[in-house]
Amino acid sequence: MHHPASKPPFDPSIPVSPNNPCPFLRGLAGEGFVEGGTVPLNTLSQTIANATGETGLKKISARIQVRGVALIANGIKHILKSIWSGAQLDALRGGPLDKRGAGSRILGVDGKVNEDEIARLASFGRTYTDPRTGSSEPGLNAAEIQSFMRDNLKRAGSAARWYYKLLMKFEWPILLKIIGKGKQDEERYLSVADVRTLFEERKFPDSINQRILSQPLLSACQLRFRWAVALTAFVIGLGLVALVAVAEFPNQVRAILPQKGILVNLLPPPLPAVPETKAAFWLEQNWSLKDRHWFHHASQGTATFPVPYEWFIALEQPRLHLFSKPGMMKDSAYLEGFGFIPSPQSIQTDTTTLRRFGYANVYETTQPSDWSTRWTPVENVDGLPVGFARMTGVVDPATGRREEDKIGLTCAACHTGQIHYQGVDVRFDGGPAMTDLKKLELSTGLSIAYTLYVPFRFQRFADRVLGPDASKTDRAALKQKLSAIGTFLIDWAQTQQKTIEGKKTWNGRQQQDTEEGFGRLDALNRIGNQVFSQDLALSGVKGFEKNLHAQDAPVSYPAIWTVPWFKFAQYDASIEQPLIRNAGEALGVTALLNLSDAYPADRLWRSSVNIRTLGWIEDMLRGPDPFKAAEPKFGGLLAPKWPSQILGDAWRIDQKKAENGRKIYEQMCSGCHLPAVNTDAFWSSSHWEQSGDSKVLNAVTIPLKEINTDPEQSLVLGNRVVDVPGFLKVNTGDLQTWWQCEVPTASKSPNEMVYALGLMTVVDLVARKWMDDEKVPEAERGKMWNLARKNCLNPAPDPRYRARPLNGIWATAPYLHNGSVPSLYWLLKPASERPTRFCMGRRDYDPVTVGFAVTANETCKTGETQFSAGSEQDPIQGNSVLGHSFERKDGEPKRPGVIGRMFKDDAERYDLIEYLKTL
Repeated sequence: MHHPASKPPFDPSIPVSPNNPCPFLRGLAGEGFVEGGTVPLNTLSQTIANATGETGLKKISARIQVRGVALIANGIKHILKSIWSGAQLDALRGGPLDKRGAGSRILGVDGKVNEDEIARLASFGRTYTDPRTGSSEPGLNAAEIQSFMRDNLKRAGSAARWYYKLLMKFEWPILLKIIGKGKQDEERYLSVADVRTLFEERKFPDSINQRILSQPLLSACQLRFRWAVALTAFVIGLGLVALVAVAEFPNQVRAILPQKGILVNLLPPPLPAVPETKAAFWLEQNWSLKDRHWFHHASQGTATFPVPYEWFIALEQPRLHLFSKPGMMKDSAYLEGFGFIPSPQSIQTDTTTLRRFGYANVYETTQPSDWSTRWTPVENVDGLPVGFARMTGVVDPATGRREEDKIGLTCAACHTGQIHYQGVDVRFDGGPAMTDLKKLELSTGLSIAYTLYVPFRFQRFADRVLGPDASKTDRAALKQKLSAIGTFLIDWAQTQQKTIEGKKTWNGRQQQDTEEGFGRLDALNRIGNQVFSQDLALSGVKGFEKNLHAQDAPVSYPAIWTVPWFKFAQYDASIEQPLIRNAGEALGVTALLNLSDAYPADRLWRSSVNIRTLGWIEDMLRGPDPFKAAEPKFGGLLAPKWPSQILGDAWRIDQKKAENGRKIYEQMCSGCHLPAVNTDAFWSSSHWEQSGDSKVLNAVTIPLKEINTDPEQSLVLGNRVVDVPGFLKVNTGDLQTWWQCEVPTASKSPNEMVYALGLMTVVDLVARKWMDDEKVPEAERGKMWNLARKNCLNPAPDPRYRARPLNGIWATAPYLHNGSVPSLYWLLKPASERPTRFCMGRRDYDPVTVGFAVTANETCKTGETQFSAGSEQDPIQGNSVLGHSFERKDGEPKRPGVIGRMFKDDAERYDLIEYLKTL
């Protein structure tokens, strides 16, 4: 082969094998640019790319295309030989490029040119003007060549293969690109004369020779260097593209990543867009504005977030920005994305500010008396949302050392609700929150990781926490502490996942978390994981990771108005004692708790739970004794009223329909949910039981097998078993001694116990320890305990769910205990007709169906979470939509899950819904 730089004049005597049917490759061999035998792919691709006259990226693209075609030119069986040795130009006959009669047929198998086929080629073209000479000649442009190739395939019939069409797109069009005439692509044509010369004489036009001669072939070393430079540039470019994508389009990038693995966890979970609020209103519920704000920010003694208060305030949002600093984690607008409700720094401010937060007294005529002014005041100086509280005066319960202030969630974080309607926010206390705590947990952990590993972030974090003049030693110590927290969070997440993967559910399925999503939380399993596993680990006690359980029984946050007057507050009617109920919740939201035997024994069970504050909150919720009034009625926190006076015509109640609905309610609902709370029938119900010098409502509870709604929450306390260290001396039999329970409480094993008994005993010990440390007088202890309410198991023989009175039912969507039904309308339909998928997040409330309007196969917007029941073959644990169904026909026997007759029509359903709005 002649090197292009020293190529001699054209020599027609150079032989070209008849087994090389490709006109351009014949020309390369005939002109002496390549040998007629085996040609290395690098040589072949460089030579043809040079012939195109392209430069830069277009030339690289041409080389890649040619290399790909050359690689398969001799057939699939010869690919490895082609990679190592090169394309065998004298052995193309019978390979993919030959196309076995589906090509032009200009060159016969004997290597002779068929003039009739050249004439046929010309018949698909027309006359063109040669731009160099001005003379006319026959030729074909790109479209005419395409027609010629299609006709070749048609002529071949069944002999044509599926890949011939693809190969043809690389052959004649490339030939047009290389030896075609004309400057513009749309004017470019292939001269029939040049084709004849190429076939008959194996000769290129002089312009092609000059292109190839002017660009000597690169050596293997030069090629490797160029490839290394190109690869480096490509990697850098790819990195920049990835950085821009992650910074500017994190949600879209996250969506295309595998949803299990490391990469997806490096990006923050998507949040729904928070629309602009035109107006906000807090509904009247018998609390003053001061009480409301106090409830929203009073610390229960929790440190929900893994960093001190000042550190959390200094953390940045887990977003990457190329040219600007990210916002702060504490920004109310950011936390609203997780479903939290904005709150002012103080209610002692101007009316404009109060109105913006919905606190302006625009529809109230009188204010109830303040409760909270008698108690420790609270602050919200950083403008955190409802439910965020600063715990001050923190002492490590194990060491006794003074700690930095902590930040935690209060019961208001989960039990304060709001609905959105056409830009208006309506807010109310005691209702179910529409938050997604899992996303907040993930984002907080990621924020810590970004602070440690993203350039410049720790410097800014340290400046905020320590001040810009802090020493390197102090900064290093701060980073070490933050890194230890980050390491613990990662290790714990891995431990939890590994533990769950090795455990089964009650029904024998592999344990796995069920997505809680917006508006739901598996509080019972979370509390068990915190108290019986993570608190032990934080106390330095190893080996109790085995107590972890999947979060697979999520429930909608229950409404808590009038709950202090119920014998049982939980859906599963499990715990009667109010202080145990509230202190258990505080422990579950991560209070500091010492469970270590490495310190003096009198420090065991010491915690940061503020029992006194829990009592104050209960007092505010409870209000005065309803039976001490002239006419019985609830005080304290009342259920919110249907906001028709705020939201306009679509919210006006049709009194005639409501009256029809009242009759339906009395017939179909009051047997379980009792008469409306504003009726004499409610207050005279036999379900009111004597409790000390007052009464409590022992609401109707329905066995699981009868109501047949999702079973998971009712089974957690009874089916889950926990193990505790022997040195803690947790004796569940003490409940019998302390409370004279009606049912046995002793465990069969001194260390292994049913979760319900273990939790009741542990929380009891924590509360008693707090009272001992605080030297609370006996009389005050009795008041805190409300001794008439025992810390005993519900004596009911089987799992069951409680049917609460329906005051404020309109404000508690989605419905059923697990939040599986989006609206009252769907709750009144037969269970089999309910939607099995719907989206939750920042979406408008529907005043017609009372809840959330659902469309078939609706697609969730960015950041929303999807509730899904799964399929009949693969149901999702905790997400059943069945039970509590109205579908019994006349004469049909009673059966599980069916609690009432079928409604006559939608009109009857909407009559009942209209009445339920008034409760």
